[in-house]
Amino acid sequence: MAASNYTARHLSVLEGLEAVRKRPGMYIGSTDSRGLMHCLWEIIDNSVDEALAGYGQSIQIILHRDGSVEVQDDGRGIPTDIEPRTGLSGLEVVFTKLHAGGKFGGGSYTASGGLHGVGASVVNALSSRLDVQVDRGSKTYQMSLDRKSGSGGHVHPGRRRRRGAADCGQSKTGRHRNPRALLG
Repeated sequence: MAASNYTARHLSVLEGLEAVRKRPGMYIGSTDSRGLMHCLWEIIDNSVDEALAGYGQSIQIILHRDGSVEVQDDGRGIPTDIEPRTGLSGLEVVFTKLHAGGKFGGGSYTASGGLHGVGASVVNALSSRLDVQVDRGSKTYQMSLDRKSGSGGHVHPGRRRRRGAADCGQSKTGRHRNPRALLG
């Protein structure tokens, strides 16, 4: 039976990605295989948005034996410089903060799909592990987010690509590990 003395101390405040993990259906519709596909589409939509904006021509989706999925594109790449309000890299903001991204105006995109600012962070919240690699200019940046270890996902500083490596300009590779453990 519910407490008859209902006060503010009975309220819960879920912050950040904790809310996604507590109620994933609110963000991806369901927690069955359709929800799993929704997570994948959120990342694919980001690649499609780059192509529609004229910044990419190739999107590759790789299904790995371990149940992880990798999405690669040759778009501009997620910004890796510091976002001034948070003090975090753009890459960290996109994958760790809800309602953050380049699709709220500002001229970065004229058309976009997905959840507009929650997609990548929701995929991170519901993945057991998420690895991101971004090529910007002549450097490659990497970030890994691991729910088990509580890894905060700091961006590893850009390292110069080896001489002779194909320089496709700017691109993104995201590989997320099977979120079924959380969804199931």
